[in-house]
Amino acid sequence: MSTTREMRPFEGTMPLEEARALIEQAIVPIERTERIPVLDANGRVLARDVAADADVPPFSRAAMDGYAVRAADTAGATKQSPVVLRCIEQTFTGQVSTQSVGPGQCIEVATGAPLPAGADAVVIVEDTEADNRGTPEGASGDNSGIRVFASVQPQQNIGRQGADISRGQLVLRAGTFLNASRAGALSALGLTNVEVYAKPRVAILSTGDEIVDPGTPLGPGQIYDINKVTLSAVVSDHGGVPVPYRTAVDRLEDLSRSVDACLAEDLLVFSGGSSVGRRDLIIDVIAAKGDVLFHGIAVKPGKPTAFGRIGNRLVFGMPGYPTSCLSNAYILLAPALRRIARLPPQPLRSVTLPLGARITSVVDRHQFYSMRIENGQAVPAFKASGDITSMSQADGYIEVPIGVSVVEKGELVEVTLF
Repeated sequence: MSTTREMRPFEGTMPLEEARALIEQAIVPIERTERIPVLDANGRVLARDVAADADVPPFSRAAMDGYAVRAADTAGATKQSPVVLRCIEQTFTGQVSTQSVGPGQCIEVATGAPLPAGADAVVIVEDTEADNRGTPEGASGDNSGIRVFASVQPQQNIGRQGADISRGQLVLRAGTFLNASRAGALSALGLTNVEVYAKPRVAILSTGDEIVDPGTPLGPGQIYDINKVTLSAVVSDHGGVPVPYRTAVDRLEDLSRSVDACLAEDLLVFSGGSSVGRRDLIIDVIAAKGDVLFHGIAVKPGKPTAFGRIGNRLVFGMPGYPTSCLSNAYILLAPALRRIARLPPQPLRSVTLPLGARITSVVDRHQFYSMRIENGQAVPAFKASGDITSMSQADGYIEVPIGVSVVEKGELVEVTLF
């Protein structure tokens, strides 16, 4: 089997929006699910509706520190004319009162303590004081008197049973993105595990005779693999599980075996071998096993980007140059992976700043120009497609659309932050 091919220049490049549309049409959200601890649910996507099998809170409780009373007993109470009630018990959180509040009585309660039987309101402690003159007329025993300086209405300062969640209520729907508060709602129901959609497993395959793993001595003409690390980070950040595979050399047999192995995962992302050189063979491998939906898009950096499908597995082919690879991973791979993982779109953060230096752009491609923010300006950080510092020393990027050749210093630009 031949290991080289003739140089075949791109017959044409696809506009960025058309490439995005093809990717969008090909995406099938993941169906596989798994059960995980609620403690690990933040950032996951719920796979089944969750309904409450009990009230939350499960009992009526004091919403403030004070005294549980019968509201009618406080009618007309003022600072000048307080009502004196007999305190018959103290109840703290985690305790249930042993007595019931009767006429002219109260029970001291802490915030969160169950509301004693017979009470229908709580007077806050700030509106009371101990009655140093003794117990009210008719009181018996050693019970203390409490002077009440404000009247309350029924249910005032009480957290009603089921006020938050009622038994049978649909609490969260399938497809809901779980954040801290939603995971908290699951815990409020007493759940310890929850069914969520599995994270897509993403095979990451670097290709090229010149690529070696960091930690390995470099031979003549070899470079360390950057893309395996950057692509793994993007996958992890956007809902996937990166599964790095052994680097494949530029031989059809080796590339074919590597691609077959990678198809065990939900998605394949390879870097290198997506251009038009004699040794860029992996596009031929993808075409032989499935369909290449596009090869070459009108962007800079990242023109030699490919996308295809083998059976029901989608394949992204990223350029070998580190900046081109990472740029298109942000622009194309990350949004697609989020849809596959059923995550909401990533909210874009951006700032508008004056451009710190004049930049030029090719008019036939949509350019993504990396920027760092310095002294209130957007300063160009792009060096070359092969220089990872074009991205590592940048805070974000600006977009220069097709047809624009120059953006002058001082013009306001929108920097999309990484």
